[in-house]
Parts: sequence; structure tokens; C-alpha cells
Amino acid sequence: MKTLILASQSPRRRELLEKCGIPFEVCPADIDETINEKGYLPDEIRMLAERKARSVLEKNPTAAVIGSDTIVVIDNEILGKPKDKKDAVRMLKRLSGHTHQVITGICIMSSMREYSNVSISEVTFADLDDQEIEKYADTEEPMDKAGAYAVQGIASRYITRIHGDYYSIMGLPVSMVYEELKKLSSY
Repeated sequence: MKTLILASQSPRRRELLEKCGIPFEVCPADIDETINEKGYLPDEIRMLAERKARSVLEKNPTAAVIGSDTIVVIDNEILGKPKDKKDAVRMLKRLSGHTHQVITGICIMSSMREYSNVSISEVTFADLDDQEIEKYADTEEPMDKAGAYAVQGIASRYITRIHGDYYSIMGLPVSMVYEELKKLSSY
């Protein structure tokens, strides 16, 4: 059986890949994750996932590698991981009462096959008052999340609508990954 490697250190991606019931190893990609923010963002995030997978595959040529990355976008502004609490509060104020996109790029690569795609979901937040935003930012949950929130965490109480793949919003489109892994001869 071909070794499967997740090219990410994200605990959420690890948890989601475990749901597929396929054994895997973790080997985070060590690459420059800069994307062209003026480019077509779905293509940019897909290409970033490809670069992550390719970087790990070069070191593990007999493996199959999953590369993935997620961005949160509102009004063409990418909301990455907040630098600090003040930045998290700024992002949450931008999301409050609005709909934004969560774009997850995925790439599954082996020496025999390469698959890449994107999953785009829309998430709508309720109107939040300053006290709610401050209280949520104090939980530390926003600090290592793109867009300063975790859909599966405390922030779930602020989300009024999701259109798209819930697991992709968490960071890995599980069904898309599973269907593609089935096509690999060793799975």
C-alpha cells in the first residue's frame, strides 16, 4: 500500500482526514505560502495546495501526498490568521452581518497521478455587537484560524447560513478527498 502523507500541520485537517478511515502520516510542507492577492483567488489557492503537495512529494517520491490550504475572503480582501487580538477583532467586525467566501484548495499528488481542485463555500454571520466580538476574541479560538473564527467551535453560534461544504470551511473537503483517494490504485 502506498504511503499517504498530509502536507499540513493543521490539527483540523488531520482530524478531518482521519474521518476517511485511511492511514496517513503528517509531513508539513516547508514552502513560501505567499499567493498573488490580485490574481483569481480560487486558482491561487489551488496552486498553493499544489506547491505544498509537490514539495513533500519530492522528498517522498513513492508516496501519495495531500496538499491543502484555506482562505477567507470578504469583498476581495483575504482575511488570514490574525496577528493578535486586535487584528482578530478587526476581522470579526468585517464579518459581522455579512456573507463571505471560504476557499479551500486541494491537491492529491503521486508519481502516477495529480488531482487539484477548489471548494468554495459561503458563510453568513449574524450582526455581532462589540461585546460579543471582544468576548469571542478573548477565547483565543480565533488566533490560529483564517478569518479569525472556527466554524466548528464557539463561532458556530454566530453563523446564520452556510452554502457549500461544511468540512471545506474547516479546512479539508472530506468527500472530494475521499473520492479522489479511491481512484488511486492502492486505496
